[in-house]
Amino acid sequence: MLTILFSPSEGKHSGGNTQQQELFGATEARKTILEAYSSIVLSQNRAEIQELFGFKKFSDCKPYIVDIFNTALMPAIARYDGVAYDYLQYKDQQSDTQSYLREHTIIFSNLYGPILGGDTIANYKVKQGNSIGDIAPDKFYKDRFSYQLDLYLQDKDVLDLRAGYYDKFYKVTKPYTTLKFLKEGKVVSHWAKAYRGIVLREVAKAGIDSLEAFNSLEIEGLSVHEIKKTKNKTEIVYNIVE
Repeated sequence: MLTILFSPSEGKHSGGNTQQQELFGATEARKTILEAYSSIVLSQNRAEIQELFGFKKFSDCKPYIVDIFNTALMPAIARYDGVAYDYLQYKDQQSDTQSYLREHTIIFSNLYGPILGGDTIANYKVKQGNSIGDIAPDKFYKDRFSYQLDLYLQDKDVLDLRAGYYDKFYKVTKPYTTLKFLKEGKVVSHWAKAYRGIVLREVAKAGIDSLEAFNSLEIEGLSVHEIKKTKNKTEIVYNIVE
């Protein structure tokens, strides 16, 4: 089985009508950080809320001022709204592709930590790199979930499509594959987000179940430039071709 590690997005879709369910690795394990977040969001302290969310205008905060324990929920893979997710086009995919994305993707949320794509989450906002009260999310989840992730991934192939920042939440300890994207010989950033979304979409549409099968997958707009192997990491470097 192939598991894909993925980044969240600053933007979110509002609403949701999915029933609450147990999160990956147990909801209870997140109790401290979720309660700290809720305390700030419901505090009516504008300065603290704006700092947590990373907004200069309080009016921009209002869509996210909700009780996360009693609000509309949505699968994480559908909640996020950003460049990678725009190209993933989750809502436009067929039901079997959507099921694959819910079951095979682990997203590293700045609030909820590692969650499956199908785990239901509230509409929330935590600016990347911010602490929640006195809790640093990356350290909180690295300390509590690394061993559990090691166990969960031990019999799975791992494709790591996360941005480098999320290595702080979890460092893969087994052999895994990651990707890099070049355009005219230079590493790209914006287009890297887009192509991570495209790669995840095409993997899901093809129902890829192993790294061996992934290595044979042809993706429009990408050609393999080189493959680098360092310790337990295999890095496939792609050229973006037009």
